Amino acid sequence: MVTATQPNTPEKQDDTVDAPATPAVSGNVLPAADTNAAVALKDTALPATAPGVAVDPDDLVATAKTPTLMEKVQDFRTRHEKWEMAAFFFGGFIYDVVSLSRIDDTLTLVQSFAYLVILSSLLLLEQRFPEGTEPPKLLAKVWRWREDAVHFFFGSLLSVFMLLLFKSTSGFTPYLFVVGLFALLVANELPRFRQVGPVIRVVLLSLCVTMYFACLLPVLIGRMGFWVFLLAVALGSASVFGLMRLIERWRPDVEFLVRNVAVPGFGVQGVLLLLYLVGVIPPLPVAVQFAGIYHKVDRVSPGVYHLSTVDDSVWFKPWTWFGPDYLMQPGDKPYYFFRIFAPKGFAPYKVRVRWYYDHPDKGWTTFGNGWMANVSSNGTDGGYRSFATTSNLKPGDWRVLLETEDGHEIHRINFSVGPDARTEPRQFAVAVSTLKEVAPLSLEEWEKTRKTAASKPGEAPKPGAPGAVGTEPGETAPQAEGTAP
Repeated sequence: MVTATQPNTPEKQDDTVDAPATPAVSGNVLPAADTNAAVALKDTALPATAPGVAVDPDDLVATAKTPTLMEKVQDFRTRHEKWEMAAFFFGGFIYDVVSLSRIDDTLTLVQSFAYLVILSSLLLLEQRFPEGTEPPKLLAKVWRWREDAVHFFFGSLLSVFMLLLFKSTSGFTPYLFVVGLFALLVANELPRFRQVGPVIRVVLLSLCVTMYFACLLPVLIGRMGFWVFLLAVALGSASVFGLMRLIERWRPDVEFLVRNVAVPGFGVQGVLLLLYLVGVIPPLPVAVQFAGIYHKVDRVSPGVYHLSTVDDSVWFKPWTWFGPDYLMQPGDKPYYFFRIFAPKGFAPYKVRVRWYYDHPDKGWTTFGNGWMANVSSNGTDGGYRSFATTSNLKPGDWRVLLETEDGHEIHRINFSVGPDARTEPRQFAVAVSTLKEVAPLSLEEWEKTRKTAASKPGEAPKPGAPGAVGTEPGETAPQAEGTAP
């Protein structure tokens, strides 16, 4: 007879047996009754462990989300916001320093116009969707970059105008003018100025529009003068009025429009007109490409000038480095040689050369009414060349000014005159000015250039060589002397 025993009927439970899936309490394991540990285990992804295996406490700590590349970029921009503003401004400036060409370059004019359209659109969109308003989905991804775009385009436009101003004058006033522009751009980022609305941006936009037309209109019309700049101011004022009418559609607040658009926008136009009248803004688009003072200027052949000077400074003798710029002997006369550029198709115009002497008692004194030169533009990079001279030279400090017919300064050069005590015959250093090279070549370089060109088969004779006849565009006839009383 077989006797069966009931399964699963233990008489006594072993107290030392662990419950399933419940680790034994040890020095490295949290007790099962700890509620906080249970929550941590619930929220933390832990690797599967066998019963009785100890868990590292670090595995019970919740891990943070790894930031994306875009989040890292945004965090970096937030921490370096001021440096980012400066970087985008100077980025636009450096870009135009490298890429800027002639003032009549079509690509430069079209590019500047496109920048003005983009800046105007951004200003309008900022008024349509002010801070705290969600932009449309089409602009949502790029809206965060609008500040950087504003800085880059303003920096690029201001750098274009600054470089063109530098080419059109040698005075220090354009530096002050551009420093003022940069101060306005920096002020736009200060909290105090940001609270008053789009005032600074309207100022910069109004200024850039007028300066653009001041560069464009002389190229299109082929003339320069007060009435051309006045037309540029009128077009700039019309642009401000159009901007005001467009903003009025979204913000029909007359007080806001007058304070934030009309006053700063039209105020800039008045200031620009005043600065032009007092001579701070130079006469665009003409520019002096090269100028210098010489002992003698000779037109040796059509299109070729020899520029002679004397210099007694020696590189290994420091005491000779800071002597007079012009060493004078009896009968010497200084020659001011210059080459000036104007766009192609520009109408003939006049420039005046004035000589100034720093009198010990009277200060800077002008010699006569100056000498007037008729300039015709050939539209080439080499520009138009001419020269003038004066008599009654005295030791001391001198200055030569090149001006437009209405008195706007185009170029100035200072030089000092001292006696030449040497009795031996002087040795002249000769430079050669040609049509194609803006800066003069040394006599040795010019001779090498002639030999290289003459060695090419089928090459036409060079000016001054046997068989050369006629004239070349861009040369000047020998100039009369601009003498002083």
